Amino acid sequence: MRTLTTSDSRILAVEEWGVPGGLPVLYLHGSPMSRLARYPDESVFTALGIQLITYDRPGFGHSTPQPGRSVVDAAADVEAIADALGIERFPVFGVSGGGPHALAVAALLGDRISRVATLASLAPRDAAGLDWTDGMMETNQQSAWVALLGRAAVEQHLSSAGTASRPQLPENDQAVLARPEVGEMLADAFAEAVRPGLDGWVDDVVALFGVGWGFDPATISVPTRLWHGQDDSVVPPSHSRWLAERIPGAELVLAEGDGHAGHFDATPATLSWLLSTPA
Repeated sequence: MRTLTTSDSRILAVEEWGVPGGLPVLYLHGSPMSRLARYPDESVFTALGIQLITYDRPGFGHSTPQPGRSVVDAAADVEAIADALGIERFPVFGVSGGGPHALAVAALLGDRISRVATLASLAPRDAAGLDWTDGMMETNQQSAWVALLGRAAVEQHLSSAGTASRPQLPENDQAVLARPEVGEMLADAFAEAVRPGLDGWVDDVVALFGVGWGFDPATISVPTRLWHGQDDSVVPPSHSRWLAERIPGAELVLAEGDGHAGHFDATPATLSWLLSTPA
């Protein structure tokens, strides 16, 4: 782990995986996760010559909280990381709650971003014409409605939910999460995310499930690929369909039979696409 200080005196914790000095790819983790979240088989990074760069969003792990942050604020943090590492141009991708943050980076840092991809991404809560919670599992629907009540309500909700049993995921997701390498990685990444408390998780819910991301996805001009499992009940595939209709030239990949956790099996192909040269 390395740390850097932002222009507003916050600490960002950064991790690097794969090939030192390799092709840089920046990854935006899901929620609630941390810089330890990544594709669990590092041989994929080695085979592609990738140096995967991850970081704790504010409030998670070792990164300083940033109360009131919006999705769009991720762009400044990613720019600070790229500057600190001496990286001029690079591809970026995000999973689930990291998807909107990756899109924010592409929208605001377009001249430095070669390609952007999302796996099972949310759409903005104020997405015109989208029934945002339709097809979404009950626990996420609850968080979505609480987010509209403000930060204090979200904090109380998550604190109470922490003592409750975990939601029962569909069989397709359970099968992926039962893989030892996936389960162990996620357990470590989650434990690190909430080690300092719930600030990062609370701020993620407010930013992702509240109204407005702070940027318009239609302004993204770099090559964009959106992957989504057709049977995803954590984040319904209608979210990626909505994004694909608004991001110019976006490629939409819908995987039949895959749920939310299907993004793990989709990652190697996503990484290959991120490194490819636009036609």
